[in-house]
Amino acid sequence: MSKIAPDATIHPSAIVDNGASIGSGSRVWHFVHVCGEAVIGKKCSLGQNVFVSNHVTIGDNVKIQNNVSVYDNVTLEDDVFCGPSMVFTNVYNPRSAVSRKDEYRDTLVRRGATLGANCTIVCGVEIGEYAFVGAGAVVNREVPAYALMVGVPARQIGWMSKSGERLPLPMTGNGRTICPITNEVYELTSGKLRCVEV
Repeated sequence: MSKIAPDATIHPSAIVDNGASIGSGSRVWHFVHVCGEAVIGKKCSLGQNVFVSNHVTIGDNVKIQNNVSVYDNVTLEDDVFCGPSMVFTNVYNPRSAVSRKDEYRDTLVRRGATLGANCTIVCGVEIGEYAFVGAGAVVNREVPAYALMVGVPARQIGWMSKSGERLPLPMTGNGRTICPITNEVYELTSGKLRCVEV
């Protein structure tokens, strides 16, 4: 039996398998398929043609744009944004003739991260909180919190605030700056960024 909140919106063309959990206020749009063991939080939006596999956990207020497949062993924390047609994987070295279903690697996307349109997240990595992966980038290693990543393979070119504004800080070393939108204070210490004042 599915555990769908009474106020969740499920389009008639969507398929939600028995056992799936969908939280309050979430919206599941045209031609979406949610598998039976998936757990989807509150106030999420799943765009057209999204697929959510069994061993997937999606937090609250997650936005998944059109044509995204969230495969087994992917966890999306609260407030994650997945841009149109971005790609997750779960097998590092796939071959059609070799079954590797027991070799799935975990992928963890931390709170508030943005995954831009058409980017690819190679399985087995962690995307830090509020990181920003640019459109078309290919991520094949860990991404620090608040990092701005672009390119193939993805490389860090800067830092982003919680509100998605680029911060004028060096890549390494120490520094301090203020988000121009929210006035939050960010401090860079030994190459690690954190929000220290709100």
